[in-house]
Amino acid sequence: MTDQSTRNLNEAFKGESQANRRYLAFAQQAEEEGLADVARLFRAAAESETIHALNHLKAMDGVKTTRENVADALKGEVDESDSMYPMFMDQAKRDANNKALTSFFWANEAEKIHADFYERALAAVKQGNDLKLGKLYICVVCGHTVEGTPLDKCPTCGEGADKFKLVELKPRLEP
Repeated sequence: MTDQSTRNLNEAFKGESQANRRYLAFAQQAEEEGLADVARLFRAAAESETIHALNHLKAMDGVKTTRENVADALKGEVDESDSMYPMFMDQAKRDANNKALTSFFWANEAEKIHADFYERALAAVKQGNDLKLGKLYICVVCGHTVEGTPLDKCPTCGEGADKFKLVELKPRLEP
């Protein structure tokens, strides 16, 4: 594979991944407007974009062993929480862009939690074990991730426990 093909796969992966997220946001908006079939169309297209992204990632050999994948995920979360989001928050403050600041802050807080989970996962995988997790919940407003029962209020955004959704096991996507 040429270097240009690798760069093209990476760009295609980014584009498909972003389209997936955008279409899911569009589906939520359509649902709020009472347009159930338009929402369903957006969700179907989003799922298709996920399949494309996964195919591109596999073609780039971007999926390694679980140990390597967890180490990579840990590095990414730490980089985001230690460097990227603090820099973005500083800029948002300078720009007086409170919406961006809030969004970056919420993401940064979640990335710290994810890094802690990945550290635990890496330690378990290095010993040949699976990570032992209780129930996982995600705040649908800010992304705060909690193991066990959510608190009465989200510690990141302040929303009530009713805004936490249980993360269920998902079946494997087969392209």
